[in-house]
Amino acid sequence: MPKGTLEVLLVCAKGLQDTDFLSNMDPYVVLSCRTQEKRSSVASGQGTTPNWNENFVFTISEGTTALKLKIMDSDTVSQDDFVGEAIIPLHSVFEAGNVPQQAYNVVKDKKFQGEVRVGLTFKPEGGHGHHSHGRAAGESHSGGDRGYGGESYGGWKESSY
Repeated sequence: MPKGTLEVLLVCAKGLQDTDFLSNMDPYVVLSCRTQEKRSSVASGQGTTPNWNENFVFTISEGTTALKLKIMDSDTVSQDDFVGEAIIPLHSVFEAGNVPQQAYNVVKDKKFQGEVRVGLTFKPEGGHGHHSHGRAAGESHSGGDRGYGGESYGGWKESSY
């Protein structure tokens, strides 16, 4: 199994099942990779189509096979509601080094609950990824997702001709 760093770009979600009946839900995501857990910001009032555009960095060690995204609805009065989860197998990003943004199914009790869009980059330990610790990457997304879209499609454009 590979060791290194996994960079996760949490872009957005759509078609989520709304857990709030009187107002728009306030979704956030808990990302976990084995024992590491990170949490996105709350997309306040964004309901079933939240946008995050946030970067997260995980240290990958032996035996890591999947990234789990648990989507929650932040509630001020009661306990946060579980919306659904997506489990992303990591073998393809370990082999390719990069998986462009794509949608993954969000499931709850074996039922489809919408989808979450994520981009993945893996930098092997001892490779050329030692200069990045994710500090700047997490804060440099002020330009919205336009920059990421260009990067994602750049590879496709070159390979199609």
